[in-house]
Amino acid sequence: MPSTAPTRVLIIGYVWPEPRSSAAGGHMMQIIESFLQQGWHITFSSPAGIGEHKADLAALGIDEVSIELNNSSFDAFISQLAPHIVLFDRFMMQEQFGWRVELHCPDALRVLETSDLQSLRDARQQQLKARLKHNPDLDDFSDLFAPAPRETFEQMAATDLAQREIAAIYRSDLSLMISEYEIDLLVEQFHVPANVLHACPLMVEAVPATYVPYEQRQHFLSIGNFRHAPNWDAVLWMKTSIWPLIRQQLPMAQLHIYGAYTPPKATALHNPAQGFHVLNWAEDALAVMSNARVCLAPLRFGAGIKGKIADAMLCGTPNVTTPVGAEGMHGEMPWAGAIAQSASAIAAAAVELYRNPSAWHQAQLNGRALLAQRYLHSVHGPALVQRIEACRAQLDAHRRNNFTGAMLRHHQHKSTQYMSQWIEAKNRLVPA
Repeated sequence: MPSTAPTRVLIIGYVWPEPRSSAAGGHMMQIIESFLQQGWHITFSSPAGIGEHKADLAALGIDEVSIELNNSSFDAFISQLAPHIVLFDRFMMQEQFGWRVELHCPDALRVLETSDLQSLRDARQQQLKARLKHNPDLDDFSDLFAPAPRETFEQMAATDLAQREIAAIYRSDLSLMISEYEIDLLVEQFHVPANVLHACPLMVEAVPATYVPYEQRQHFLSIGNFRHAPNWDAVLWMKTSIWPLIRQQLPMAQLHIYGAYTPPKATALHNPAQGFHVLNWAEDALAVMSNARVCLAPLRFGAGIKGKIADAMLCGTPNVTTPVGAEGMHGEMPWAGAIAQSASAIAAAAVELYRNPSAWHQAQLNGRALLAQRYLHSVHGPALVQRIEACRAQLDAHRRNNFTGAMLRHHQHKSTQYMSQWIEAKNRLVPA
């Protein structure tokens, strides 16, 4: 008789998920929900401390286990759990725990949740820093926003971060990619086999039937975790360049900026006289988004796809962003607002959407169409499960077809294993 025991999933989290603080936390919860719908038994583990806004996993029937880095206690834990699937949240967790998982549960499918390509984000950040150092008053970033794919590859390829991250992708049986742009970059420039990648975007349960009307909305809104460097850079750009241009045309305009983990350097920018309000964490981000008239997301660097923009579309709130903000989100479909490449163009587009009900409503319709076509959980959740099950059914053949990954696992596991064991032995010798 075939076993009727549920599939056991172990998630090794870089942090405990905070879906109301970051898009990464929201995406993790969407993945978890897809697994729960299959009746799979989930254990979530992490070496991180508990954050302020952690999701209540226990209420969903998920076991929570704190684990330690460089500690053989994990070996006993995973051997006893004997998961069928192990999901690493971010490549750093694959680096830390991948060799232990393979050693003690060699038949478990190893899945990497990339969240976004951190090496892409970092390369773009370094390029922006260099440009601002050379020309701090630059307004137009069109050349930064549209490099050729080969140029992007060359910016990333020599970096330690890219080599670590893409090696972790190779070492995994399947990597979840949130952005189609990043899949194309990996396949076409880094020559990663397409069969180890799976497109898994942000997901929404349904497209709302109604929204708060244009006439009942007011103010501009920007939202994002302040610990995320692209969000902080966007706040600075709004403060110094974009918002003054908007206030020139709309002298009474107000901008409300929400973000988890607001640092003193952000609250120092709070200036009600300028209509620039730094308001810390939003208890209900969708509520404040639903009552705003226009969402500003002027991201000068970043990667993946943007949770704040998906939330704006979900709330029927047109947005103004950059090519980096819109990257991988709309394909050939019309955008849910405006995409601009300079402070002056962003400000002009924002004012137009704020003042023009016809343009505003069309942007809202575009957002509805994008959600329905590209982001429904009822489409992407089952597709994710189906892909995982297909890999599990042919795991030996799947791994044979990824010889580069096997080779990297062999060499990385030896070096990581010995380094980890050395650190553990050293920790035992050093008094607490």
